[in-house]
Amino acid sequence: MAKIYLIRHGQAAAGFTSDPDPGLDQIGQSQAEAAADLLMAHTPLTLLSSPLKRAQETAQPLASRLAQSVGIEPRVAEVPSAGLSLEERGPWLQQVMQGQWPDQSEVLQQWQRDMATCLLECQASTAIFTHFVAINAMVAFATSNSNVLVCRPNNGSITVFETIDDQLRLIERGEDASTHVN
Repeated sequence: MAKIYLIRHGQAAAGFTSDPDPGLDQIGQSQAEAAADLLMAHTPLTLLSSPLKRAQETAQPLASRLAQSVGIEPRVAEVPSAGLSLEERGPWLQQVMQGQWPDQSEVLQQWQRDMATCLLECQASTAIFTHFVAINAMVAFATSNSNVLVCRPNNGSITVFETIDDQLRLIERGEDASTHVN
């Protein structure tokens, strides 16, 4: 049994429809520090991050405190939107989030399955720095919920799972966002 901590990246310096890979703004840096403070109580931890800057920058305060590296894990990256322009991404994502997993493209369904496999492969307690839709995908997977949007994880929030006998179980949802998603 391993505990898995999914941390939503801190507030980004730009939104999903204006920059393909923004880093964190000052608020995001503070959220990353706060997440590191909370996660220190759960060490030792393996550290994994989405390849995107905002997730890697959120992981950095904890990595520095633990003096360890962060593994880059493509399976926990942002929801795939290949071939869409920045302008097309917003309306597309709104449509996806209003839907259900069985109605999504095979690419998105495979992304959800691959991410679940990644979490289930974790042999030790692991902190994974990831994204809004990715956390929704794992909460939906763990709770057998067919909706894409099942929670609104705040920037810097921590959602906790555990793996038991090749199953992913939701332990605690992270703090909900009170504002828009970016």
